[in-house]
Amino acid sequence: MHEKSIELLNRSIADELYAVHQYMFFHFHCDDQGYDLLAGVFKRTAIAEMIHIEKLAERILFLKGEVELEAAEKVKKITDIKLMLQAAAKMEEESARDYNFNANECAKNADSVTKKLFEELVMDEETHFDQYDTELANLEKFGEKYLALQSIERSKSRAMTGL
Repeated sequence: MHEKSIELLNRSIADELYAVHQYMFFHFHCDDQGYDLLAGVFKRTAIAEMIHIEKLAERILFLKGEVELEAAEKVKKITDIKLMLQAAAKMEEESARDYNFNANECAKNADSVTKKLFEELVMDEETHFDQYDTELANLEKFGEKYLALQSIERSKSRAMTGL
């Protein structure tokens, strides 16, 4: 009865798993390069995406479906900050678009609860997009100075904690 919803939910889990992996890859590399603030943004977004996976999986199980846990794509080995932010913004924009589509599909199939879940996820993805878009704008506006400020933030933090 809810086969279409289960299919859309599992496809969304695959996309979210990919996002978690990609954002953690970005987090590790930002952290390694000394960009603590951006590293934190990527890590927090990955955690938010894990919470999305949990919500999607709970809905699948409620609908008596089977949760599939395979990432939609392999991690892209992007280490340039600007390219990371561009990729992240694109991923979030695509997720918002997909979740809007999924919400409409669920409405066609008289599944208002799954429709509402997808609508809530659209808001989260748009918030993530806005964060990455803002970071990209900062990078464009301030250039390398923006990244230098991030490195200084790490130095200040370590000096204050004695690490």
